[in-house]
Amino acid sequence: MAAKRKTPVKTRNPDLVRGVGKYSRSVMYHKRGLWAIKAKNGGVLPRHDPKPKAPAPAEKPPKFYPADDVKKPLLNKRKPKPTKLRASITPGTLLILLAGRFMGKRVVFLKQLASGLLLVTGPYKINGVPLRRVNQSYVIATSTNIDISGVNLEKFDDKYFVKEVEKKKKKGEGEFFEAEKEEKKKLPEDKKEDQKAVDASLIKSIEGVTDLKAYLAARFSLKSGMKPHELVF
Repeated sequence: MAAKRKTPVKTRNPDLVRGVGKYSRSVMYHKRGLWAIKAKNGGVLPRHDPKPKAPAPAEKPPKFYPADDVKKPLLNKRKPKPTKLRASITPGTLLILLAGRFMGKRVVFLKQLASGLLLVTGPYKINGVPLRRVNQSYVIATSTNIDISGVNLEKFDDKYFVKEVEKKKKKGEGEFFEAEKEEKKKLPEDKKEDQKAVDASLIKSIEGVTDLKAYLAARFSLKSGMKPHELVF
């Protein structure tokens, strides 16, 4: 229990009834001397800046902790390095594809993209291989090389080969049991024109070399008795 004060607190405006003071607001203005303070400060009551708040006490760690270990993701500080191109692969080198849809086809290497993949083409008019990206791990570099200085390759990058994602349509009850005819995706006209422009420049260089057109059109394959490690490409 709190101790009682020895001297009671005196107020300048005692209550007549609880909540009703003896003096009015204007009388108290003069009794408290607010008019003198206001006159001393140019007709405005002084305002004091609020005291800075005391710093909050440091939060104590909770007593509860999870029974299982909470795994925190590790920081990955590894910076990707650009893929090093094999010394045997230079712009204009003829390559043999070892995997994929066009396995065994001979193609012309155009340039290395930012992703490290190789940009190659058949040309399409000779062996049906369009402009595409391949991994250098799945190609054999040959000793044959052609001049591709006349081919414009500025617009070809990794974004050029990104496919547009189409949203799948929800099938209704009636369509669920019916086989839907899927329309074949058509290649955009601008990509067809790009392929024709690259082919036109390459074919000029290819026709300047004897039997090179027939070499590119032929598919590479191994026959019985052939030793790959002894072949010279």
